[in-house]
Amino acid sequence: MGEKPGQGRKEAWQGESLRTRMKRVKVYRLEDNGKWDDQGTGHVTIDYIEGSKDLALAVVDEEDNDTLLLHNITPDDIYRKQEETIISWRDPEKALELALSFQEAESCSFIWENMCTIQLELQSKILGSHEVRPQRTVKSLEAPRDSLSRGKSLAFELPPLELSSLSVILKTILLCDVTQQTRLADLILKDRDFFPKIVDLFRTCKGLGDMDGLHKIFRLVKAIILLNSAAIFDKIFSDDFILDIIGVLEYDPEDRNVQNHSAFLKEHAVFKEAIPIRNASVVSKIHQTYRICYIKDVILPKGLDEATLASLNAIINANNAFVVCLLKDDTSFMQRLFATMRSSNISAESKRELVLFLREFCTVSSSLQPAQRMQLSRDLASRGVFDIISDVLRSQEKVLVSAGTDILHYLTQDPNLLRSYIANHEESSREGISLLGLLIEGIATDFGGEMLCQFLEILKVLLDGCTADTVTQCRDFIELFYEKCFDKLINIIESSRVEEYSAKLEILYNICELLCFCARHHPYKIKITFFGSNSMEKILTLTRRRERSLVVAAVRIMRTIIGACRNDELLISHVIEFNTLKPIIEVFVENGNRYNMLHSMVLELLDFIRKENLKSLVVYVVESFWDQLLMFEQLTSIQAFKLKYQEYVDIAEETQTTSVDHTRKADERGLDKEEEDYFSKDSNEEDSAAQTRHAHQQCLVKPANGSEIHHIPARPKSGGLVDNDSDKDYKPSPKRPVKADEALNIPMASPSSLDSKDADGNILKKPKLEDNQSPLSPASSIKNSDGNDDVGKASPGSPDQQQHALESLDSGHQTGDDCMKDAEDTTKTTDSEPSTAG
Repeated sequence: MGEKPGQGRKEAWQGESLRTRMKRVKVYRLEDNGKWDDQGTGHVTIDYIEGSKDLALAVVDEEDNDTLLLHNITPDDIYRKQEETIISWRDPEKALELALSFQEAESCSFIWENMCTIQLELQSKILGSHEVRPQRTVKSLEAPRDSLSRGKSLAFELPPLELSSLSVILKTILLCDVTQQTRLADLILKDRDFFPKIVDLFRTCKGLGDMDGLHKIFRLVKAIILLNSAAIFDKIFSDDFILDIIGVLEYDPEDRNVQNHSAFLKEHAVFKEAIPIRNASVVSKIHQTYRICYIKDVILPKGLDEATLASLNAIINANNAFVVCLLKDDTSFMQRLFATMRSSNISAESKRELVLFLREFCTVSSSLQPAQRMQLSRDLASRGVFDIISDVLRSQEKVLVSAGTDILHYLTQDPNLLRSYIANHEESSREGISLLGLLIEGIATDFGGEMLCQFLEILKVLLDGCTADTVTQCRDFIELFYEKCFDKLINIIESSRVEEYSAKLEILYNICELLCFCARHHPYKIKITFFGSNSMEKILTLTRRRERSLVVAAVRIMRTIIGACRNDELLISHVIEFNTLKPIIEVFVENGNRYNMLHSMVLELLDFIRKENLKSLVVYVVESFWDQLLMFEQLTSIQAFKLKYQEYVDIAEETQTTSVDHTRKADERGLDKEEEDYFSKDSNEEDSAAQTRHAHQQCLVKPANGSEIHHIPARPKSGGLVDNDSDKDYKPSPKRPVKADEALNIPMASPSSLDSKDADGNILKKPKLEDNQSPLSPASSIKNSDGNDDVGKASPGSPDQQQHALESLDSGHQTGDDCMKDAEDTTKTTDSEPSTAG
């Protein structure tokens, strides 16, 4: 019976030894182009190099037994295991990237474990005879598989802690990788005498003046801290060891002078209890937290990595939360604290210590969860903390005022608490200065940049953040602020003119920031506050200051107002009416071609006006200030602004022309129907008089000789009668007086119409725009609903109105004979004769 294809080869493969199967690999080398080049397939072994004691990794070609690879295993951390079947490394001597690709994952793990074991042996030889030793040593690849699998978990053995073994232990800690740090920390903690022995060695070396030993202990303790083990931190930061550990860290070999950190903590860092704390665990945590902060910030500010630094910060925050929670829940302690602060029998120094303690208490409370912080704020408010802060802010001592603002800023986590307090105590405040008034005084007082910013932030929080639940309290506070405080801020700016300099730069700048904030968040208040009492004019006096930052701040306020109320036509008209942009354009022109913040801010303002299509402002700026802006015409922003203005002009002219054409066509279509309806209806005495007056209006015709003749078209309208020469003694009936505001329904004259003449032969021309005005000018005449020019304030039948009526006539609709005939027919149909016009 014959063999199946491949059967003999399969049986031969199954007959191979396990050793041969586990060694089969492919060798790869990384080329310059980033691709791996196959160097061949062979069998890998780990053995001593002939004539040497070094162990090497060798790969022999499976076909011709040539050596494909020979690599000395080094103690350096250059080897990497990728996935389950690849081991790669970079040969530092040959500068090559090499890789072994194993046939099976088991063979890869087998070689990898042996390489790791050999590395540990090599490191042990480097460090000395007491170095970390693995439990087993690989001598050949014929070692049992179960023994090799146990080699995945290597146990460390540290030498006894003695002065002579400090270097070995230090090197062991420094050379372990991240995966070994946890096992090494467990090994250290397993020895209960480890840290007591370190303390004893430290005291011995310190007593003998052994600086070399002290330097070794410093390096060892620092290396242990960098292991970043929470269990080790609990040990070394305990009350039993922390002061000695700080003493060890005084002997930094890189610092020539010994630092007396422990002496400072014992003698100068005195713990003051403004109110005695009876809980010993709270006191212990307070001490521990301070000392950890001292190690982190003073002793080892540059010697800690990010991971260790994060762990120390976590310990500090946890301690703070522990202390705050215990103290806030201690009813007796809180009652004693606030009763003492409200007492009038305590000394100024004691009160000062209590205020500083309360600030520290609020500061460390930031480590609490948001809900806990909110509840703490409410608890403090219920105990009367706002009354205490009001008294503190009245103090003349800058330290106390600073502490008060810090406490108040913390309490604004629930701003509605402070809003309610201010609203309820505004009228009953002592000495006539409420807490809100104290905040305004604070922002206007030269306390320094940091405190001014603190006052500013508190006011911003109170003026913002309204929610559906707090809208009532928020609205009441905002009304109170604008009623009591807004004018005070404006007066501070007004009193700080160029000549006086009564307020410092920081004060004025912060006030501008607050006003800008108000304009952005309360646009509905701008009309009353910024334009109601010339406030904007006073603010813009800052444009005359020599400090450019204040000039920019004033421009920013104007920019914010326009941005917040860009859809408010009334406010935009205020800006135009009061010529508000004049000082801004002037200071922009004075700045010239200097490219600075002022230059950019004004250009941004103009760009905003253009992009938002604020037509009135575009026309106002160009027609009022173009002569001044002409020197900047080369700037892209100014060019775009001018093009936008021209676009508006073109659209207005086109619209006006189109409107006139439509009106003329409408008149031509509707004239016959109007006359037919007019002559066919029954008229009473009042209507007859009005119709007769209309019949005597003149219309314009051109005879063959080209001369102009004025006749009156028979066009009924509700306005007054136009006088003419043929009816000087003709008086209209007074039965239906015409109202002063009654519109004249007169069609707009055609652009082709010639100028009309009055009864005396004087040429009547249309009213023209004022000088330097375009049809878009804010001062242009207002159009009525029909698209015709408003007749102004003249009464019906006045000469002004008559002249305007003549201007509005369309002479192309009827001939002169038709007009006269209409007049005669109209006269016949009236029941009463109109009296001659005087």
